[in-house]
Amino acid sequence: MFKIDLFLMKFKIRNVRDTPKHQGRRNQLVGLLQEKGIKDVRVLEAIGSVPRHLFLNSSFDEYAYMDRAFPIGAGQTISHPYTVAYQTELLQVKDGDKILEIGTGSGYQTAVLIKMGARVYTVERQNELYKHTSKIFSQLHIRPMVYSFGDGYKGMPNDAPFDGIIVTAGAPHIPQALMAQLKIGGRLIIPVGDDIQVMTMLIRLNETQFEKHEFGDFKFVPMLENKN
Repeated sequence: MFKIDLFLMKFKIRNVRDTPKHQGRRNQLVGLLQEKGIKDVRVLEAIGSVPRHLFLNSSFDEYAYMDRAFPIGAGQTISHPYTVAYQTELLQVKDGDKILEIGTGSGYQTAVLIKMGARVYTVERQNELYKHTSKIFSQLHIRPMVYSFGDGYKGMPNDAPFDGIIVTAGAPHIPQALMAQLKIGGRLIIPVGDDIQVMTMLIRLNETQFEKHEFGDFKFVPMLENKN
């Protein structure tokens, strides 16, 4: 089994509890993700370091390190740890990469990316969730480069281009705006479809051409648009 030094993420955390029991459960989760095929050591280290239970309602504390999705309010969910790890592995994050995240949600995926050394620009469509996650970020001293309330379909054109873009909701199609905001050589990871989504990766080859790969079926909440 993959051995990892379990440590609290690099953000200073005050007035929150991350016990040896939680750390042990994260270690077990890392082992489960390995069994399911996650190989990227940096992704596994981040999953093993970021305390997922702190991004959930305390009533889910005993279950936080199961490979399950949980409700987080506003009709949204925190993704399965496997899904977070899978998308992050496809993104191939390098230290210092400029990453656009569409769908901040609970902030857990944001924290994983920051733990891996990414400079994260993240946008959330649900105002209720945006405000709630702002408080979590403040409490845990998690600092994305930009945390915005708005329409993820539009991306963040003023901050583009990005080394990578990750979408954490199911989109009926791949937004042209996001494709345009990707650097040449960059990767866009997005689940595409209606009821069931196909995990899709676009790699930008040049100004006009993209290479497309598909990686199987997943289930996400829908990606919403038309928010000023």
